[in-house]
Amino acid sequence: MTFEISPIGFLKTPYREKFGVPRQPGLVSAAEGWLEFLPEFSDRKMLRGLEEFSHVWLIFIFHESLERGWQATVRPPRLGGNIRQGVFATRSPFRPNPLGLSRAELLGIEERNGRIGIRLGGIDLVDGTPIVDIKPYLPYVDAIPEATGGRFQNRPTAALEVDFTPEADAQLEWQLRHHPQLRELIVQVLQQDPRPGYQKTEAGRTYGVRLFELNIRWQIDAGIVRVLEIAPWQKQTRE
Repeated sequence: MTFEISPIGFLKTPYREKFGVPRQPGLVSAAEGWLEFLPEFSDRKMLRGLEEFSHVWLIFIFHESLERGWQATVRPPRLGGNIRQGVFATRSPFRPNPLGLSRAELLGIEERNGRIGIRLGGIDLVDGTPIVDIKPYLPYVDAIPEATGGRFQNRPTAALEVDFTPEADAQLEWQLRHHPQLRELIVQVLQQDPRPGYQKTEAGRTYGVRLFELNIRWQIDAGIVRVLEIAPWQKQTRE
């Protein structure tokens, strides 16, 4: 038995690539997303009553992982990338059916350019993610305080300190005209330490994270993230 699933819309987010995307929803509250419905679903009647809820569930497609297929076991980043878990014991994108589930804060239902959409907060999805369904979050059944989370029971370690060089700070001030929450977004993303587990013992290496149309260059040394540069992103070409 097979089923055909099509998107109801696509999500616009600050994350232009997977590196830097928080590993769970809600960890970066400054990350807003915009779910724009396809024309056949751009109908306010379909959203009647949704404004009564503070949060929603997003069911989505791991579209950037389709070519790699699925794996029976995976190496979760939270475990340092060295311990294998069964794929059904993780939220890995490499699944038999590439469906994901994410919780988001409902910030508003709006109309932009004649198309109905939903403004969402605490997003952990890459830009362009296909959304196949949304469902309201129900606290009395969805929130289970006594639930256990196995190896992932505890929240990630304390957030790192983030500092900006004078050059990066000046560049940030220029960009705030276009992205007023950019400082909070950069700080919250880098506080999560997006590096792969096997690189977390390296010091002084320079990384880049794409947010909006910008490349954020940074280093970690002695537990402090130092933002070096905030510049327009330029696609790298091979000679």
